[in-house]
Amino acid sequence: MSKRVLIFDTTLRDGEQSPGVRLSPQEKLQIAQQLSRLRVDVIEVGFPVASPGDFEAVSAVAREVRGPVICALARANAADIDRAAEALQAAERKRIHTFIASSEIHMKYKLRMQPEEVLAAAARAVARARQYTHDVEFSAEDATRSCPEFLCRLYRTVIEAGATTINVPDTVGYATPGEFAQLIRFLRENVPGIEDVVVSVHCHDDLGLAVANSLAALEAGADQIECTVNGIGERAGNASLEEIVMAIRVRQDVLKAWTGVATDQIYRTSRLVETLTGVPVPPNKALVGANAFAHESGIHQDGVLKHSTTYEIMRPEDVGAPGQRLVLGKHSGRHAFRERLLALGYRLREEDVEVAFARFKEMADRKGGISDRDLEALVEGMVQERPLWILDYFQVSTGNRTLPMATVSLIKEGRVVQEAACAQGPVEALLRAVDRAVGAEFRLLEFSLNAITGGKDALGEALVKVERDGAIYTGRGVSRDVLEATVRAYLQAVNRWLAGVPAHHQVQTGG
Repeated sequence: MSKRVLIFDTTLRDGEQSPGVRLSPQEKLQIAQQLSRLRVDVIEVGFPVASPGDFEAVSAVAREVRGPVICALARANAADIDRAAEALQAAERKRIHTFIASSEIHMKYKLRMQPEEVLAAAARAVARARQYTHDVEFSAEDATRSCPEFLCRLYRTVIEAGATTINVPDTVGYATPGEFAQLIRFLRENVPGIEDVVVSVHCHDDLGLAVANSLAALEAGADQIECTVNGIGERAGNASLEEIVMAIRVRQDVLKAWTGVATDQIYRTSRLVETLTGVPVPPNKALVGANAFAHESGIHQDGVLKHSTTYEIMRPEDVGAPGQRLVLGKHSGRHAFRERLLALGYRLREEDVEVAFARFKEMADRKGGISDRDLEALVEGMVQERPLWILDYFQVSTGNRTLPMATVSLIKEGRVVQEAACAQGPVEALLRAVDRAVGAEFRLLEFSLNAITGGKDALGEALVKVERDGAIYTGRGVSRDVLEATVRAYLQAVNRWLAGVPAHHQVQTGG
């Protein structure tokens, strides 16, 4: 049997507690409206007593957002609860969420209260909250480091006082999945009245186990999972909403559960939260990171081109993400390379594809991801006629107190020719060495270098115009190394001379 799991979103409350994050009331309203479109069950907007801004935000969301339950947080005291109730007045459906610490560490050092005093304060808080709403949630802060028997007494007390949801927080991200699941089972078996309330869990990611702990708790009997968009929150963050929801959807066969979340709104919600909080989503973040549906490995690319399920357990559109992306890099294969060229409108002969692929591999070894603009520059820079002279390697020695010297190795019809030359500058030395290797001299008329892609690993484009026997030949070369781009451009002009493809004939002038 499959059960309905409630998704309690605390992005606007616990998520905003991420270091450096501050959301204005208007920004909280904007995110809450998107969370409503996402169809979460509960939106915890803030802590009204904490500041006028939080009170205003809770009030605005309570007035404007319909659908989800609107929740406000309050400590277990009358002033907090009254302020939360005031902020929630206009809500269509409202919840007061009150809490008090239950671990020996917190009771002794933070609260300075005896266990019996904590029990009494929790009962009073829940009873007061019930005067304002029938929907009251109680959390035992630091539950996973609390005495299990005391937790049973505490939850029994608040259920008797009127709590409709009891929350079991792993406040400091201390639990492991096995022991957290065992705690939920222990509470299910030993708290009278627990079968009549919603059992919730709230996990932090200090050990990177927040999602795993939440799902373990679900299998052990939890009914509600508290989480945040992009997993933002205190310290290392909270359980990630998108990971929990999609794990439940993709592995319904194992988890036997479902949510009411509109998963095609996940990506849009993630981007909105990223923009307004200023907390960037890492590229390798599951489901919403830039690389979530990207493939660079040639084996993977070949597989997904044949059938997406070979390497994707869900479709990008399932979370509203942009389509599958093949990232070209040093691990990519010919299949993906050829497909990308076709998508860009290049239909090369098979032998030209091989030449282009070899150059692409050289480029990818020196550059990270290869962009479409990189590919365009690479293909546009190829001579359509098969080149006679091909660059094997080059080396330039230069400095501000040495005479530049260049060595080139060129290949023509399987024959390797090596030459060297010195000149006043490294480019001049390189071109002189090429002249010696090909056995012909050219007059350099124009030479320019341009960056054609951005960043420190940008591609450089070299453009040359040379003259020989009154005819002008042009060449274009592209490489991350500007000297390599230069020699490739020069060789393209040389090959055009050999092929008899001049740009035009130079106009003779004189008296």
